[in-house]
Amino acid sequence: MFNRIASFPVAQNLPEGTDPMTETSAEIITASQDGQTLVYSNSPAGGIGFVDISDAEAPAALGFLSLEGEPTSVSAIAGNVLVGVNTSESFTDPSGRLAVVSLADRTESASCPLPGQPDSVAVSPDGAFAAVAIENERDEDLNDGAIPQLPAGSLVIVSLADGTPDCATMKTVDLTGLSEIAPTDPEPEFVDFNTANEIVVSLQENNHLAIVDAASGEVTNHFSAGAVDLAGIDTQDDGALAFTDDQPARKREPDAVKWLDETRFASANEGDYEGGSRSFTVWNKDGSIAYEAGNSFEHALVRAGHYPDKRSDAKGVEPEGMETATFGEEDLVFVLSERGSAVGVYRVGEGDPELLQLLPSGIAPEGAVAIPGRNLLVTSNEADLAEDGGARSHVMIYERADQAPAYPQIVSEDQDGMPLGWGALSGLAADPGNANTLYAVSDSFYETQPRIFTIDASRTPAVITGAMTVTKDGVPAEKLDLEGIAADGQGGFWLASEGDAEDEIPHQLLHVNPDGSLAEAVAFPDELLEGATRFGAEGIAMDGDTLWIAIQRPWENDPDGKTKIVSYKPESKEWAAVYYTLETPETGWVGLSEITVHGDDLYLIERDNQIGANARIKQLTRVSKADLAPAALGGDLPTVTKQIVHDFLPDLKAGNGFVVDKIEGFTIAADGTGYAVTDNDGVDDSSGETMFFKVALDQPTQ
Repeated sequence: MFNRIASFPVAQNLPEGTDPMTETSAEIITASQDGQTLVYSNSPAGGIGFVDISDAEAPAALGFLSLEGEPTSVSAIAGNVLVGVNTSESFTDPSGRLAVVSLADRTESASCPLPGQPDSVAVSPDGAFAAVAIENERDEDLNDGAIPQLPAGSLVIVSLADGTPDCATMKTVDLTGLSEIAPTDPEPEFVDFNTANEIVVSLQENNHLAIVDAASGEVTNHFSAGAVDLAGIDTQDDGALAFTDDQPARKREPDAVKWLDETRFASANEGDYEGGSRSFTVWNKDGSIAYEAGNSFEHALVRAGHYPDKRSDAKGVEPEGMETATFGEEDLVFVLSERGSAVGVYRVGEGDPELLQLLPSGIAPEGAVAIPGRNLLVTSNEADLAEDGGARSHVMIYERADQAPAYPQIVSEDQDGMPLGWGALSGLAADPGNANTLYAVSDSFYETQPRIFTIDASRTPAVITGAMTVTKDGVPAEKLDLEGIAADGQGGFWLASEGDAEDEIPHQLLHVNPDGSLAEAVAFPDELLEGATRFGAEGIAMDGDTLWIAIQRPWENDPDGKTKIVSYKPESKEWAAVYYTLETPETGWVGLSEITVHGDDLYLIERDNQIGANARIKQLTRVSKADLAPAALGGDLPTVTKQIVHDFLPDLKAGNGFVVDKIEGFTIAADGTGYAVTDNDGVDDSSGETMFFKVALDQPTQ
C-alpha cells in the first residue's frame, strides 16, 4: 500500500526576493532517471522548479529556473529535462519551443523551435525519441469555444542523442482528417510512448485517439473515443448529494493517456466542452475497449467524501491526469481526480482493474510520476489559493510498503445500492448508550440537504452507516447552517444552527425527533442577538437539564478577545452566558468550533483560521463545570478559566499533507474515548481530505 510521506509547498521554490504570496503551481512533473530529483512546470511563474528528494521524507528546494515563455510539460531523459514552452502571441499565432535544461547546473542548454503551441511532452523508454503534442488550443471565449478554430494542431517527433534533441530530425505528423468532430482542427492533448516506440495521442476536443509509429511518423491507427451511458450520478449543483441521475451517450473526451504494455493503454476521461464521462478506460490499441470504469471511480470518491457537488452540473470528479508503472510484479494505474483532489490506485492484470486504495492529494492534482526503483509515487497539484487565504500548490510524495493505508479515515456504506454522499462534517456527538456509535452533522454547504449522519467508530476506517435528513413539514428544512449536535437522551437531537443575516439564516437551536423531523425551533433571544455577527453557534452539548452553546467569535458588543459560552434550559426557557478568553492569533482570527460535556468538564475546540505552515492554534481546552456560573444576558458576564488539554497540530500533521484549518468536531464516547473530525468544505477550494481520529485526553498544559 501507498502512504503519503511528505509534502512540498511550491512557494518554497520561489526566486529570492519574490513576494511569498506570488501565485505558484505544480502542473506536470517528472523525475530524474536516478529518482533523486523532481522537476515540475510552474506556468503562472513562467518557469520550472526543482526538488531534491534524496531523502524522500524531507524534500528540499533546489531552486527555480525562469524560462522565456510558459512551460506546459516536462520530461526527464539522461541528464536533461525537456520542457515544452509556449511562446504564442495569440490563439491565431501560436508558437513554442522545446527547451533542454541540464539537471546538473539547472540552466537551459539548447532549444528547438516548434511549429505551434506545445502541450504534452514525452520521451520514449529507450531514449531514442521525444514527442510533443502541438495543441494550438482554441479560444474558449470565441463562439463559446466551439471548434474548428484554426490553425490546426499536430504531433512533433524528434530524435534524441544522449538526452538532447537533434532539431534537424524533427518531423511533424499531420493529424487532420482523422476525427469526425472538427477534422480540420485536431487539438492533441497528451502523448505517451510504449516500449515499441509507438505513440498514443489524445485529441481531447475531437473525442479521438490516434496511434503513431515514432520512427516513420505514420499514423497506424485512429478511432473515436466514443461515449458512455452514465447512470447513478449527480448532475445537479443544488446543495445536495443524490446519485440518481443519468447522462446517456456522454462523450469521453480523454485527457491523459498512458500505455500499460505494448498492446493496451488507459485514458483519463476528463471531458471538455461537450463531454467528460467521469471515468477512465482501458483500450486495446486496435480501438476496442478492454475495460470501462463507468461511474465506479466517481462512486469510490463519493464514499471517501471527495465528491465535489459544485461540479455536479459539469464533469463531476474530472479524471484528468494519469500514471502507469510496474511495482514489483504488479502493474498499477494511478488515476488523478482534478476536482475530487484524490488519486485512485488500480491493479491491472488479465481481468478488470482492481481498486486498491485512494490517496489524498493537494488541490487539483494535475501530474504524477512513479519511481518504482524507490517505491515512490509523486503528484503535482496545480491549485494555489493564497489570494483567498487557502492552501498553496504542493508536490506530494507517497511510499509503497507493507503497511496499512493511513487514508481514508472515514468512509460511507452504500444505501440501497448507491453510495451515500457526505462531506463538510461540522459537529460530532456521542450516543449516550453505545460507545461505538457517533453522530455528525454537515453544514450549510449542503444547503438543501441538512443531514445527521450515524458513524460506526469501531471500524477502521470509521464508517458512516446512515444519514437522516432534518425535515420540517415533511420536506428538508431550509435556512440552516448546522454546526453542532447533541443527543437528547430520548433518541432525538439538539442542533445548533449558525446564523448569517446575508443569507437570511437565523441564529437558532433545533430540537429534532428520532426520525429527523423538527420538533421545536428555538430562536436566540434579543438580549443575545444584540451585536450579533454571522459567526454564531459552532457547537452544542447537553448536560442534564442544560444546553451549552459555543459562540464562535466575539460579537460586536463583546470585549476584545472574548466570546460567549451560552446556556439554555429547555424546560424553563432560561438563557445565560459566560465569557471565554480566546488566544491571540499571529494572523487571522481565533474562535471556538465545538463543545462537549464529559464528567466534570466542558471540552471545547479552539482554533485559528490558518492553513498549512501558518496554522498555530488548533487545540482542545476544558472548563470545569464547578467554575461555571452563567449570568443573565444583558448584564456583566463572568469569565471562565480554561485549561489546554490537547494540541491537535501533531494529529493534523500526521498525514504528511498540509495542516487543514477546520478541525470542527469533537466528542467523547460513552467509554471515555475522544474523537475529532475535520470539515472538508464540500471539496470546494479544498483538498477534500477529512481527518477522523481518536484523541487521548492529555493532562492540562497550562
